[in-house]
Amino acid sequence: MIPSKFEYVAPSTVEEALTALAQGGDDAKIIAGGQSLLPVLRMRLNDPALLVDLGHVEALKGVRDDGDAIVIGAMTTHSDVYHDPLVKEHVAVLREAIEQLADPQVRHRGTFGGALAHADPAGDLGAPVLALGATFTIAGPGGTRTVAADDFFEDLFTTAIGDDELLTEIRIPKYTGWGGHYEKFVRVAHQWPIVAVAAAVKVDGGTITEARVGLTNMGSTPLRARSVEQALAGKPATDEAVREAAASAAEGTNPPSDLNGDADYRRHLATVLTRRAVLAAAGV
Repeated sequence: MIPSKFEYVAPSTVEEALTALAQGGDDAKIIAGGQSLLPVLRMRLNDPALLVDLGHVEALKGVRDDGDAIVIGAMTTHSDVYHDPLVKEHVAVLREAIEQLADPQVRHRGTFGGALAHADPAGDLGAPVLALGATFTIAGPGGTRTVAADDFFEDLFTTAIGDDELLTEIRIPKYTGWGGHYEKFVRVAHQWPIVAVAAAVKVDGGTITEARVGLTNMGSTPLRARSVEQALAGKPATDEAVREAAASAAEGTNPPSDLNGDADYRRHLATVLTRRAVLAAAGV
């Protein structure tokens, strides 16, 4: 199908983008990389009167060191995030997730912030960003504000970003020296994950001193497997100990049932994939 008719603007600054959003009101829509929005427009599932293209806002692109954290601009492509040495050194699990995100074409066009703002619970970035305790900087008419990852994802395709606001950057604490792994289960290559698990693990002398675990497609938003994290702390990095801790991975989740698998199947997958992800992150 052909999208409905719309006006198009390409601002070069955040301020210009916010002005365009304000002028467009409820009929305005932001486009970042377009990998999620364009198919929706073609199917006429959304028909905005105005598209505000952020592709020319250079201030929203790039990865920088900010002391105890790295900061990723919302318009940085997945490919640029993946290849950045800061990401490789300090947030290994995020790099692992991006490596399995869609295909090379999407990774070269899709944007880091765009994917997170889209908030698909089956998206590959929500779980690692949530597990790593990221914070989101959001700009609006009243200035900028910061939202913790725990509060950013509100519901299915819904975030804390207001209709007159835009996501500018994501700040992720450094996990230097931690192991990271993203375990993703799909039926065919490049598919949305049926279930996936992001694990960041710190090991000292064969003991897991701290762990962070995020779940993909186990509810209407990305989820933290906090019971697993607590169970892993102080345990030896062995298959037996990790298997015991991973048994609680599905606690408190509400996975969907669809053609790829029912809720009980996903709950079982979550325990299996959590064990694999943690063991790989721990280097076992």
